[in-house]
Amino acid sequence: MHTSERLQEIYRLLFDHFGPQDWWPGDSPFEIMVGAILTQNTHWQNVEKAITNLKSADLLSLAALSAVPVEDLAGYIRPAGYYNIKAARLRNLFSMLNEHWDGDLSCFLQQPAAILSEHLLAVKGIGPETADAIILYAAKQPVFVVDNYTHRILARHEVIPEECGYFEIQEILTDNLEENTQYFNEYHALLVRVGKEFCKKTRPQCEECPLMACEGFDLC
Repeated sequence: MHTSERLQEIYRLLFDHFGPQDWWPGDSPFEIMVGAILTQNTHWQNVEKAITNLKSADLLSLAALSAVPVEDLAGYIRPAGYYNIKAARLRNLFSMLNEHWDGDLSCFLQQPAAILSEHLLAVKGIGPETADAIILYAAKQPVFVVDNYTHRILARHEVIPEECGYFEIQEILTDNLEENTQYFNEYHALLVRVGKEFCKKTRPQCEECPLMACEGFDLC
């Protein structure tokens, strides 16, 4: 089966099983950007607690958070873990937006994906996955987010070689899928869902997995 056909089959099976995921949860592009940093190395439930703290303090805006001392910011986001590191990373992001874009988030997010990527990756603490999550979910531009779930699932289904890196995987996906923001959004969210529930790093539940129906698939 051709790579594009296999990828389409995976999407169809996942969508038929799970339905639409409505991801990323967030009331604004800025909230999504903050969440993209907070979710690094933690579970989403912890991020929600940190976001709730910021909302309760009426701080979830670029202007408000830019004025908060980094030590206080760390306290608000403590539930997300690594709070001192993440507070510094958020402050780095805010500085970039204020210094290079005069705090105009709307203008920033309207830039082409390549420009967004260049500026985001220049921020200390933001890597390719976080940058692409911001581009896809906050800027709503068609960039496929690659994470550990994506790598694990596609490697197990022999869509990609095990040793493939981030940008190699992204290129394979982009070359073989329709370039559509909503499609990339839904596909990534479905991969995360099946990775959490079935295609786990250890003790994968292959026999119950919706991808068991993939043509030519052998148990992990």
